[in-house]
Amino acid sequence: MKPIYKFIILTSVIILSAFFIKATQQNAMIENEAATNVVNNKNVSESYEIKAVKMPENLEFAGEKVPLAKQDVYERMDRELHVNTYWQSNTLIYAKRANKYFPMIEKILAENGVPDDFKYLALIESGLRNVTSPAGAKGFWQIMKTTGREMKLEINANVDERYHLEKATKVACNYLNKAHEKFGNWTMAAASYNSGRSGIIRQMDKQKVNSYYDLLLSEETSRYVFRILAAKEILSNPVKYGFVYSKEDLYKPLETYTVEVDSVITNCANFAQYYGINYKELKILNPWLRENKLNNTSKKKYLIALPRQ
Repeated sequence: MKPIYKFIILTSVIILSAFFIKATQQNAMIENEAATNVVNNKNVSESYEIKAVKMPENLEFAGEKVPLAKQDVYERMDRELHVNTYWQSNTLIYAKRANKYFPMIEKILAENGVPDDFKYLALIESGLRNVTSPAGAKGFWQIMKTTGREMKLEINANVDERYHLEKATKVACNYLNKAHEKFGNWTMAAASYNSGRSGIIRQMDKQKVNSYYDLLLSEETSRYVFRILAAKEILSNPVKYGFVYSKEDLYKPLETYTVEVDSVITNCANFAQYYGINYKELKILNPWLRENKLNNTSKKKYLIALPRQ
């Protein structure tokens, strides 16, 4: 081969090599710039991280151990811990309301021999609010009309005692004690509060098992006890799950006194004004009064709560 051809070939190889090296360097620069842009365009603070929640070694409901060694039980519990840990606003409001309403609920549970853990059942049922479910259940304890009447609550257009926290809590205790007698454990009693005693019994007979954790149930009932457990775990250990607040941040229990009424109240706004409060304040403390009057043709004795000034 002539020297001139060798020179041309060598020169071509050098030029092509330089071109490929340059192209490789440019690609690397583009990739580095893209990676830098991803970091710079992060939509949260640099320190923000979403971490997996560690499962507590031992969990129990009303003194009954949760069998976390079972994989599906572990995963169901894991789901509710994550949902409630990272639904921060909802769980923080739970904690605030719990400080306001739990003292009354705890007292009634203890008086009726129901474990303290059941206060979290009311929490997950209603968020400690007087809500109405699509099925028509009402109040903190989400009591159906037929159940309430069977338990001697007054329920009509004028008075609905499902909204009376003290009376509704006693009804819930009655139900739970009977369920405990039937099933022999509190976990099943809690599950039956969601699906009904007969519904749990049917599934036990069908599936030939007698543990909540072994039953295949509807999505709602399957999650039900785990939602209670998650609420209990997080509210009992708030700092562990990233919730930081002081006592001053929580809602305060209202100081009240009661007046006995055994006659008709023709106008609740006038009644409120007589006691130095307004209509809204009267209804907040007595949500069981459903109208702007109290019929009371039977001369029944009612206790109406009023704020202690």
